[in-house]
Amino acid sequence: MKFILTKKDIIALNQEFDEGVFHNEQSLSYALSYASKSDNWIKALSFLVRAILVDHVFQDGNKRTSALLIKAYAEFEGHNVYGDKLVNFIKEAVLRNITDLSKMEDRIRDVIK
Repeated sequence: MKFILTKKDIIALNQEFDEGVFHNEQSLSYALSYASKSDNWIKALSFLVRAILVDHVFQDGNKRTSALLIKAYAEFEGHNVYGDKLVNFIKEAVLRNITDLSKMEDRIRDVIK
């Protein structure tokens, strides 16, 4: 079974931290479209996280939204995440501007227990 989130779901995640106001709505729409077609949940998740972190989908709370999204996807798939690794991944992705999807996938695999 695919784990498919909607734009409304992603906004709700962001609203845990901020107001859910878009900065780059088109990027999220494109990422959601791609993710919904993927049978690989880590690839789908990587595409969404990359859009949120790199394209700054929301005015604020992009890093926290990405972390919560990774945690939710992992839990849906029956996994947990290493909290410290997750925080380090988010920091590294932003500071190093990781845009390569395969690198993003590798990093996400590394934070999953």
